[in-house]
Parts: sequence; C-alpha cells; structure tokens
Amino acid sequence: MRHCDDSVLLRQRFFTDVHVDSWSEASAACEALSDEDASVWLLCLHQTMANKYSKRHTKQVALENETEQASLALTVEVSITVTGNHFIRFSVRLFEGSITPKCLCMFLSVHQKHQRQGQVEVISGSAWQGFRRKVCLLVPYMWPRGSVGLQALVILCVGLLGLERVINVFVPIYSRNIVNQLSAMESWRTLAITVCVYVLLKFFQGGGVGTSGFVSNLRSFLWTYVQQYTSRVVQVRLFTHLHDLSLRWHLGRRTGDVLRSIDRGTSSVNNLLSYIVFSIVPTIADIIIAIIYFVTYFSAWFGLIVFICMFLYLTITIIITEWRTKYRREMNTQDNIAKSKAVDSLLNFETVKYYNSEGFEVRRFEDAILKYQACEWKTNASLALLNQTQNLIIGFGLLAGSLLCAYYVTVDKFQVGDYVLFGTYIIQLYTPLNWFGTYYRMIQSAFVDMESMFELLTEEKEVSASLKFCFLFFVYRKEILSEVSFTVMPGQTVALVGPSGSGKSTIIRLLFRFYDVQGGCILIDGQDISKVKQNSLRSYVGVVPQDTVLFNDNIRENIRYGRISASDQEVEEAAVAADIHHKILSFPDGYDTEVGERGLKLSGGEKQRVAIARTILKSPRIILLDEATSALDSQTERNIQASLAKVCANHTTLVVAHRLSTIIKADQILVLHDGRIAEQGRSVVCVCVCVCVCVCVCPRASVTLREKNYCKDSNDTPCVAFSPSERPEHKRYKRGNVTPSLS
Repeated sequence: MRHCDDSVLLRQRFFTDVHVDSWSEASAACEALSDEDASVWLLCLHQTMANKYSKRHTKQVALENETEQASLALTVEVSITVTGNHFIRFSVRLFEGSITPKCLCMFLSVHQKHQRQGQVEVISGSAWQGFRRKVCLLVPYMWPRGSVGLQALVILCVGLLGLERVINVFVPIYSRNIVNQLSAMESWRTLAITVCVYVLLKFFQGGGVGTSGFVSNLRSFLWTYVQQYTSRVVQVRLFTHLHDLSLRWHLGRRTGDVLRSIDRGTSSVNNLLSYIVFSIVPTIADIIIAIIYFVTYFSAWFGLIVFICMFLYLTITIIITEWRTKYRREMNTQDNIAKSKAVDSLLNFETVKYYNSEGFEVRRFEDAILKYQACEWKTNASLALLNQTQNLIIGFGLLAGSLLCAYYVTVDKFQVGDYVLFGTYIIQLYTPLNWFGTYYRMIQSAFVDMESMFELLTEEKEVSASLKFCFLFFVYRKEILSEVSFTVMPGQTVALVGPSGSGKSTIIRLLFRFYDVQGGCILIDGQDISKVKQNSLRSYVGVVPQDTVLFNDNIRENIRYGRISASDQEVEEAAVAADIHHKILSFPDGYDTEVGERGLKLSGGEKQRVAIARTILKSPRIILLDEATSALDSQTERNIQASLAKVCANHTTLVVAHRLSTIIKADQILVLHDGRIAEQGRSVVCVCVCVCVCVCVCPRASVTLREKNYCKDSNDTPCVAFSPSERPEHKRYKRGNVTPSLS
C-alpha cells in the first residue's frame, strides 16, 4: 500500500446517496447490516468507468492506474455506511498528488436511476431537437399581451421590415439607371433626380448592410421596448419558478451552474426573436425576391445561378453549424463546470483553509479552465472552417454570374447598367448572406444556451397543495367539532393529537368527504371541496389507514390497487420505495404470493408497507396518515418510519397519531380536546412529551392544558395539567421511563 504525507493528501470529500437496488451485489450484502452498523466497504473505482464491489476488512486499497500512459498507484478510501434499509452513503478520498482529481467525479455517475437534483442535465444531439417544444415555451413571451402600445410597436416593426425589402430591390435598379443615363448622355436634370433618389434609398437602406440604415435603426430602436418586455417577463417567471421549487431541489443544486444557465438563457431569449424575425426571415425573403427578379427581367440562367449559390450556401452553413454545435455545447458545459468549481471553492473558503488545500483548489480550477479553453479552440477552429467554405461558394457564384452578364453585354443583349445591376444586387444579397451564417449560428447557440434554462423551467414543483380548514362544525349524535380552523401550507406536515373522541379521525373523514361539514368549509388550493366531484377529490388525496385491509389476491394486485393502470415495473418501484421489495422477493412466489382473506397471511408491518406502496403508486398531492403505526409494536414502528418519511417527503401531509415518535418531526402540532384546538405550534412538542408520559402512567388524568394544577416529576417540575381532584399526589413520575402514548 502506498502512503502519502499530509501535503499530498486530497482531503476533498464527495458524498452521494445511492439506491442500492441498482446493484445486485451491493444489495445482497446491505440486507445484513443494521442501521447502527458502521461497517466500512471498499468501492474500487476504475478509470474505465467499470465498478466492482467487494467487502473488505481494510479501509484502503492500492489500485493500478489502467491508463496506457502511466502505471501510477491510486489509493482509494471509500466508506459506505448504512443510513436506512434502502440507502447507503459513500465518502471517497484519493491519495496521490500527481493524479488529476477528475476521477473523483466518476463515482457520482455510478447511479443512473436517480439523477442528482439541481444539476442541469447535459443534452446531446442537435440543438433543433425539441424545436416545437422550445418555440411553444417562447411564444407567450413573443407577443406582449395586455399592452396595446407594445402590440402596435410589433406591427410597426414588421411593417418597417417589409419596407426594407422593397428598398433593397430599388437600390440596384437606380444604380443601373444612373449608369445607363451616363452612357446615353442624358440631361443633367434627369441625372440629378435619379442620383438624388438613389442616395435617398441608400440612406434608408444603410449601404446594403441592413443594420445601419435609417429604417433599420428606427426598427431596432422601437423593438428595444419589446425586447425589454420579453426579457422582464422571462426573468420574473424564472425567478418565481425557482422560488416555487422544493427545498430538496435547492439543497441539491449547484449555484454556479444555475446562475450561468439563467444568465445565458435570459440573454438568448432576449435576442432569439430578433434573430429569427429580423435577420433569417428577411434574408430568405431577399433571396426569393432576387430569384424571381432575375428570372423575370434577365434570364432563367441568372435565376439558376442565384438559386444554386444560395442553396449551397444555406445548406453548407446549416450542415457545418449543426456539426460544430457539439463543440459549442461542450464548451458551455466546461464553462459551467469551471464557474461551479470557483463558486463552490469560494463558498467553502473556511474549509479550504482548515485543510490547507489552497494549492489543490487552484490546480483543480486551472484544470477546469484548460478543459474549457480546449473546447473553445475547437469551437473557433470550426468557425474558421465555416467562414472559408462560405467565401468559396460566394466567390464561385459571383464569378459565374459576372462572366455570363459580361458576355450578354458584349453581344448587345444587356446594357452596361445591367452588368452594374447584377453585380450590385449580388453583392447586396451576399452581404446579408454572410450575416445569415452568423445569425444562424447565433440562433443555434441561443437554443443551446436556452436548453439549461428550459430544464429549470420544466423542473416540476414537487409540492403545490395547501389545505385550509375554516371554522369546521360537525355533529353526529353529539357535537364532534366546533370552530376548528387551521392551515397546512404546501409541503408541510401537520400532526393531530389528542384523546380518543376529540375529533382527529373525523377531520380525516371530512377531508375525504365520507361526511360533509355542517358548518365552515375545507379548502384545497383555495377551492371548496364541497363543490368538486368526489372522484376528483379522492384522486388528489392518499390515505395510509390504521388497519390496512387487503384483498384476497396476490401482493402485486394489492399494490396495483393504488393505481389500476400501473405497470408491473411501476408496482415494483413502489414496493422498493416502501421498503418491502426484498421481503416480497424472499417469498417463494414473490409478487404472486397470495395474501389470504383480509391479508391475514402477512404481518401487521408487512400490510402497512403494502398500504404505503399503494399510496406511493397513487402519487397523491396530499397524504393522510390515520394512526398508521398505532397497531404496530415499537420495533416494527421504528422500521416503518423511514418508509413513511419517504411517502411524506415533499407532500402536504396530515397525520393523526397517538405516539410521539410519529409526530416529533411534524412542522406543526395541533392538540385537540373536546372538538376544539387546545394548543398548536411547534413548541407544543414539549407539552406533548409531558402528556405522553403522565397519561400513560395515570390513565385517570384529564388532559386540560389550560388548568394550572400539575403532576410533578422526580425534580418537582410540573409536567402536565390535571384537575385538582385527579392530581396523583401519591406517586412521582420520572419522564423518559415510559414509552410515550397519547391513547
């Protein structure tokens, strides 16, 4: 084994959660490990991206570098600790100062099933892939809705664009007229008028460049307001969307990647419309007009020459630009990586100082810059190749047309002015064609730059359902609920606790519309549930009940009951998420195992996991846990808590529970008593602890939180409110010795 001193120890650690089901070898060994087991495994990382897994007692292993250039020893230390029945965590350290740290990134890609949240996916292929989808995303920003003034500006800009096309036709014509009038020795007055009209047209046109004339400048000035509108709307929507994304996404994002994607994406959207409408479309229109004009007023040969040259020019431009897109995309990726490394290093400034890793950070950043510059060189080289190819096509077309026109002049078919017209028109046409290649590349680059931003915009909001209970009143033989009001924000978990008969389960049944409220209302996302169809409401809500009843069928069909249309693969994925997949596979018949009437062949914990799998498969917006673990023993409850946490993650959740372990992580706790909310808030957890202990020991206790008489613990500390007549003075209670229970 190779040992390295502290100066070359790469202390940078990388962490990732990996789904063990994607590895059959790792999965089998993980089953035997408990949550508390701190066993260390080894993951042998090869630079060929092949992964091998083996259980070792040592923590380090020396691996030979498999590259052809060198045979340096690479020491990899990998700790794999079990964080649950379903996930394991890797930490990796490399020992070798001379090996570039790029191999550290390798193990981040070993799991393919679960992509890391918050990182922009790199898309391969043509930038025009998904063109329709991208345009559909852009269309709402192209037309300024709600602003009549901006809409009038858009129409005016399009009108100025058409005027430019007309001017481009008349400029060569008046150039021909001047030459013919000079050759014919026309009068000074006639010649002066022709020259003045020609100069006026050139003033409007802008010298044939199309970007510096009066009409073009006026259009650009007016279009600025539309561009600002588009840019503002895109940025505000993106900013709002990022704030709407879940905390899990923000915890997994790379700030540098996201910022670069936003910057490039918004600027691309800002310019894309002007590229297409005011550059590409006018150039194509000019080509069509030129072909028609030459065929009509010259001969079909001139139209054919213009058509062939334009066709070759456009085709070669598109082909080479598509080919070089991969270099542009790779350059953007390396740019993101370089900026992300810089931001990450600066954000972890103190950690870098703690471990004396300034040199490593500098080398890592320099390596990222070198990779970016290599991609940048390829991009620039391919651009030079494209420009030279375009120049060749333009030169050959101009040569062929000029020779033919000169021949017609010598045989008296054309006048000298016609030769000037042809040369002027072709040069005028080739000038925007040069810009066509540039603008096409800009559009291509804009689509590439927008891909990352579109990925951000299409990132689904994991949570969007809110619950609001407004002054609920319900009577069934007696008053059950009276003026109960509370709100569950999107993504929150709210727990309902209290003695039996306090109205906890009634709230669940009212939400599911087993009964209708007799006073007040229940709102989901601001919509009264009494005004929606029950089928629609119940597709929105998922329940994990206390007593799960299974059909006398196999396990697969019982899980599929959560969503009848689900495939076998989706059923198994739900079972994996509910942490019952391995247990099912251990049965002789696997998923085809019959569960018996009411599921009696399965244990209570197994039935609850099936219920959890059903809920996961249903994928509801709101989760209701109606005393989901109250019928289970403590050990089974602890084992199932992780599965419940996965179900409730990033969902709006309402929990009815008797056990403190079920509600301790709730965002808000409501204590119900006699159909009213007695206490609420996160601070009520400590009150619940006292209630749990004392009520469990002394069932006679009346939980009245507003009274000032208390049961005392061994330190004479008040721990729960009792009525004076029921205060158990004969015995002191020590908190923490009894399993908490609110039943």
